[in-house]
Amino acid sequence: MLAAERRDLLLARLAADGKVVAKDVAAELGLSEDSVRRDLRELAAAGLCQRVYGGALPVSPALADYATRTSVSVDSKQRVAARAVELVAPGSTVILDGGTTALALARALPPGLACTVVTHSPTVAAALVEHPTAEVFVLGGRLFKHSAVACGAAAVEAARAISADLFFLGVTGVHPVEGLTTGDAEEAAMKRALADRAADTFVLASVEKVGAVSPFQVLPLERVAGVITDAPTGDALEALADRGVSVISAG
Repeated sequence: MLAAERRDLLLARLAADGKVVAKDVAAELGLSEDSVRRDLRELAAAGLCQRVYGGALPVSPALADYATRTSVSVDSKQRVAARAVELVAPGSTVILDGGTTALALARALPPGLACTVVTHSPTVAAALVEHPTAEVFVLGGRLFKHSAVACGAAAVEAARAISADLFFLGVTGVHPVEGLTTGDAEEAAMKRALADRAADTFVLASVEKVGAVSPFQVLPLERVAGVITDAPTGDALEALADRGVSVISAG
């Protein structure tokens, strides 16, 4: 089997099963595990999978740049946002992460809902400029352009002054084994800093993020109060429930 054919087979297996186990594929094809791992390294370098110990998992489409993500799973993000809004009590303080699902949530806040929103996302803050009853606090720092959020030491320092009821966390991967992940180490650190300042953290998980994995862990699943998603019931959601994660349906 040619190398290109092996890589096509690996991608097909990844799409069908949601994972590739290197030793199983090697035994099936009569190859060495080193050959399979080399193929997976090349696929990962091309952005087509995320390597993990023993094999590979699907890479998240949410790793794309901000402009591209605005057109990914738009309806799913709106459903997740609509469900998340139901958790916001009048008078509460809410931290909104950056990203396109958080932006959909900001736009979905009812005009009559009086609350305080803290965000490190200029786009989320701008979406709330016309909201008549929401107080908005913007955390500053170095602008991470890929996700249009403030990160770095200044942003983390500003976050330490906040105490919130809820944090709506955006990630690029929600996986029952690998946990909650994103594509940048500094952004992951900022998300952890924000989670530390809220009584409860809920994950905004549009359909493309469930079962996917990115390079940097944000939080273990045990740290969140729930995962809000409209993903159809399947192995990934069942495994999350088996881990004791509260899966909140936005379907």
